Amino acid sequence: MQTFTLPIRVYWEDTDAGGIVYHANYLRFMERARTEWLRALGVGQNQLAQADAEEAALFVVADMQIRYRQAAQLDDELVVKTEVQAVRGASVTFLQGVYKGETLCCEATVRVGVIDPVSRRPKALSPRLKAAFS
Repeated sequence: MQTFTLPIRVYWEDTDAGGIVYHANYLRFMERARTEWLRALGVGQNQLAQADAEEAALFVVADMQIRYRQAAQLDDELVVKTEVQAVRGASVTFLQGVYKGETLCCEATVRVGVIDPVSRRPKALSPRLKAAFS
């Protein structure tokens, strides 16, 4: 699988009083990376939400396992690496890592469910999305 990378710089707003990245902000970094990965594939989440019935979809985090390994700090230059681990009927599982140079700061396995924008019920990936993710 191909790995998508997104550079992130740590700003003051990302840190706690000690200048260390607040733990929840790693989730934000990973969310941005998944969104930008979709955008790079030509899939805009806003367009998907308003697409025709077959293509319309929203993505919701269904499950996440996260492990913090090394603290990132104010002004660090980070890279979020994202790759698809599995594509199933109504979900996609990602492996994501936040790195400072070669050092892994945080890693997560994230399963994202696909739901219909109107009914909010689980929905199968469209053939076009399945192909894009594969």
